[in-house]
Amino acid sequence: MSDDNENVPEKESAALVPLEEKTVDFYGDQITAVLVETKSGKQEVYVPIRPLCDFLGLSWRGQRERIERDEILSDALKGVRVTRTPLENTGKKSGGPQDVLSLPLKYLPGWLFGIDAKRVKPELKEKIIRYRRECYEVLWQAFQAEALNAANTGLFDVETTPTQYQPNPILVQLREQALAQANLSLAQAKFAEQQLEIERQVILTKKIADSAHERLNNAGAIVLNLRNRLTQVEELIHPAALVSELQATEISNAVKLLANQLTKQGAGKNQYQAVFEEIYRRFGATGYKSIRRDQYQPVLDFLEEWRLSAGGIPQPKQTTMPLDPTPEA
Repeated sequence: MSDDNENVPEKESAALVPLEEKTVDFYGDQITAVLVETKSGKQEVYVPIRPLCDFLGLSWRGQRERIERDEILSDALKGVRVTRTPLENTGKKSGGPQDVLSLPLKYLPGWLFGIDAKRVKPELKEKIIRYRRECYEVLWQAFQAEALNAANTGLFDVETTPTQYQPNPILVQLREQALAQANLSLAQAKFAEQQLEIERQVILTKKIADSAHERLNNAGAIVLNLRNRLTQVEELIHPAALVSELQATEISNAVKLLANQLTKQGAGKNQYQAVFEEIYRRFGATGYKSIRRDQYQPVLDFLEEWRLSAGGIPQPKQTTMPLDPTPEA
């Protein structure tokens, strides 16, 4: 025969004629499968192998030799007459009925798992794995009703089966219940998989959040450390430009008076921190001792005005800076 007929062996020249032919879209690959009646009178689904080789980037010649080396696959390999349409972009214009070598659907996993994934192109490995995992089930579902019917009628000899045979209603009911239970179990399994995936995502999100929280804490500690070091550097670089110890104490006392007054007014608990943050915002000072001497009086005035606005009693105003016990250089 010609190459289009895939050189069907002479012993298989009487190709099986399909009772039904279906084309299934499998992730973009148009896979043909046929329901045939074998010589024993049983119905069985066959799948042409050469198109699968083309989809998977495999050498048809090499795969056919591998099938023929296997005593089970070689015995199951049959010629089946299928309808082909002209192939686009291949130069092949022949269509219509073609005799193609096919394997029973039940042996398709055996052939797929015999493919050495290490010897194929890297970009096709995932595709081969997908075929191994899903192709059989997809094709089986396409012929599910026919397969069940074949399973029922295959128990009887065609010539001796009464033409008016009626299936046992109890068996039919049991079969329907079994199918319903199988579908329910499949749905439950899919639901369980979805729940596991959701749980995995929740755990992953929590880990990310915990890591981010830890990083923020570390960043806060680093910033605080940098502030302290900056204060030390400022004191080393401009010791004479900063307030003295006595002036810093005076500012600290003013802060305490203001914080106590705010606490009485019910403005919150941590008033010391709030006052210091306002000093930092207005004057850029990171600590009492880092306030410049030219800011000394404005800071005291600001604190006093704030205290009075909060209902405090006026205090004698400090008009001159306390003497610095440390003489300037």
